Amino acid sequence: MSRLSSLPLLLSLLLPLVLPFLAGPVCRVLATSLPPRRAIWLLVCSAAGLAAGSTAALALLVVPGATHLRPVAALGHLLTPLASGSPGVAVVITAVAAALLAAAGALLLRDAHGWWRQLRQARLLAAGSRSELVVLDEEHPDAYALPGRPGRIVITSGMLRALTGEEREVVLAHERAHLRGRHHLLVAVVELAARCHPGLRAVREPLRYALERSADESAARAVGDRRLTARAIGRAALATRTSPARHRPGITLAATTGPVPLRVAALLGQPARTRVPSAPRRLATVTLLACLVVASAGASFRAADNLHTGIEVAQGEIGEFAPTP
Repeated sequence: MSRLSSLPLLLSLLLPLVLPFLAGPVCRVLATSLPPRRAIWLLVCSAAGLAAGSTAALALLVVPGATHLRPVAALGHLLTPLASGSPGVAVVITAVAAALLAAAGALLLRDAHGWWRQLRQARLLAAGSRSELVVLDEEHPDAYALPGRPGRIVITSGMLRALTGEEREVVLAHERAHLRGRHHLLVAVVELAARCHPGLRAVREPLRYALERSADESAARAVGDRRLTARAIGRAALATRTSPARHRPGITLAATTGPVPLRVAALLGQPARTRVPSAPRRLATVTLLACLVVASAGASFRAADNLHTGIEVAQGEIGEFAPTP
């Protein structure tokens, strides 16, 4: 019986490893051309799907070369290794894929620990307040949504002095929208996906822009004045431009982040600097992003099926040549 050919498997698994590099430009178009909520879910689901496909592809690449090791072959009841051709090439592919998986896992653990530590420190600063609003007595202007149970809105005294009473209400409504929508979880999904594949790092900024636009629209509805919302966002961003966010955890969201001029223009109904695609082009872009995810998943499933068939063939060889008791 023939063994699994490593070349077709390698070629089929290259697709899930290459496609994430195409997601960044597509996501940037969608973030500025679709309604914010629709863009958010498309970006998050696409990044998660592409990350899953690339991770599965690396895991599948580990298996054929690993079966050249006698303990692995014995564990799978294999008479011969799955990969045909040069054993050295198969082992090198396995080693590279295993190293990439280990690096991605280490980055995931490091980032998860760093986020937990930053959130813990930020919540310790906010522990003295029992209300939703936490005011830090600090000169540098800042305001952000601090996730947790309960979620808090953290604002510094410097930011309070930089805004009028009406503008403060806008900023609070904006941060409240982040907490209500649990936007920090969506940021975490894409950040972790970016650790699984470097091509997905380009999805982070479009997602944060879409999240800020969604919170902008929620704030505008809450205060009933889009011009006031635009003015408050612009003034808050100007106030924080020369001031570092010393205590803000990296996973949190704030009204002063992202491309503020584009957000202000969207609130005022003015045309943005970037050209908004027509409806057919937007549909084509959404279709392209969906095709990237489907192609990545399809290639991984097809490779997994081929690998499963190869394992069954190798196990059948044992039954064919094993001595009859």
